[in-house]
Amino acid sequence: MINALIERWRPKTHTFHFSVGECAVTLEDVAMIRGLPTNGLPVTRPTMSCFEVMEAECLHQFRVAPRKADCRGSFIKLTWFRGLKDRIVLTDDIHIQMYVKCHTMLLFETILFGDKSGAAMLWKFLHLLRNFAGIIQFSWGSACLAHLYRSLCRATRVDCKEMDGPLTLLLTWAWIRLPFLAPIPGNPRLFPIANR
Repeated sequence: MINALIERWRPKTHTFHFSVGECAVTLEDVAMIRGLPTNGLPVTRPTMSCFEVMEAECLHQFRVAPRKADCRGSFIKLTWFRGLKDRIVLTDDIHIQMYVKCHTMLLFETILFGDKSGAAMLWKFLHLLRNFAGIIQFSWGSACLAHLYRSLCRATRVDCKEMDGPLTLLLTWAWIRLPFLAPIPGNPRLFPIANR
C-alpha cells in the first residue's frame, strides 16, 4: 500500500536513459533552440467551450467571429484563421496587428502547442494576445516545454500510436545534444536543413 502511494506521488521525470547516462530537454535548451523567453508570467487561461464568449473575443480582436461550423468545443479550426489571414488587407496598424495575431495563432498550433489533429487551436490563447504589446511578458518557453513533457508522458502509454507536441523542438534538441543520432557528416547536400 505504501509503495503504491509513493509511486503515485513521485514526481515524473522527463529524461532519456542511455548507457552513458541520462539527459533531458531543459528550459535552457528551449531558450537556445527556439529563442523563446523562459522568465515571465505563466501562460495560463481556463479552457472554456462557451461559443458566445469565444465569439465575443474574436469580435473584439478581429472584428469578425467564426461560425459554429468553424468551431469544435473550445477549439477554432485553423482553416478559419488561415482564411481570415488571407482576407486581411494591410492598410493600417490595426489590420497589420490582426494579421500578425492570426499568424501567431497558426504558429501556436503548428509549432508550439500542436495536437495530433493539426486542424484546430484552443481559443484560450486568443485572450493572451489581447494586449499584443505585452505578449513578450509571458514565459512562452516554459509553456512550450511543459507541453512537450505532457506529450512525452502521453506517448509512453501502451495504447498511444502517435505523438503530438513541439516535435521540431525535440528533434532539434536530439540533433544538438545527441550527436550519435545525427547522420555522419560527409555530403552536406543530403541534409541541408539540418546542417543549417
